[in-house]
Amino acid sequence: MHKYLLFDLDGTLTDSKEGITNSIVHSLTQMNITVPDNNALVHFIGPPLKESFRTDYHLEGEQNEQAIAFYREYFSTRGLFENEVYSDIPELLSDLKNAGYKLYVATSKPVTFARQILDHFELTDYFEMIAGSELDGSRSHKADVIQYVIEENHLSPADCLMIGDRKHDLIGADMNGMDALGVLFGYGSREELASYPHIALISTVHSLRQFLLTA
Repeated sequence: MHKYLLFDLDGTLTDSKEGITNSIVHSLTQMNITVPDNNALVHFIGPPLKESFRTDYHLEGEQNEQAIAFYREYFSTRGLFENEVYSDIPELLSDLKNAGYKLYVATSKPVTFARQILDHFELTDYFEMIAGSELDGSRSHKADVIQYVIEENHLSPADCLMIGDRKHDLIGADMNGMDALGVLFGYGSREELASYPHIALISTVHSLRQFLLTA
């Protein structure tokens, strides 16, 4: 049985599409890059920004850093609150905690933003630890964040389950020797998640609750 549950943030606990894509639009506009429709930027949700700016717009070095700075300029004041908690997530977290699970957040988002978001939505107290990347770009890969949670809390990977909506969550869990569960109400498709190690793919928060509390 998994005693420790690690949750991704964007696309797993909250629907952050509006804030993240608006922040990307702001960044691209400031960089004088043609801006696509917000819906065409959803794939930015999950992976490290540095990688996405490099892959999509070939931004390297100082240009990449500047694009991230413009992103944060918008996100830190507006974007992080253009966000909403998925329905029934607070109840799920409460029930899991009451059932004896220890809960953690493992996100590639800078931890300072993750804390602000979780504080804003009054979710912080459900979690033993909120782990993420640093503003200097360190610990931005999901595998590194998961490893940090394990080491800081002296957890056994065999007792842990990573819950997330993108392939990075499943890959990061596998690299750390733990099971992973993919959720389909976020931003990763079934086709994406099915290609990586997982114990289940879950379509709704209600089904996630049933899986975790009746397994």
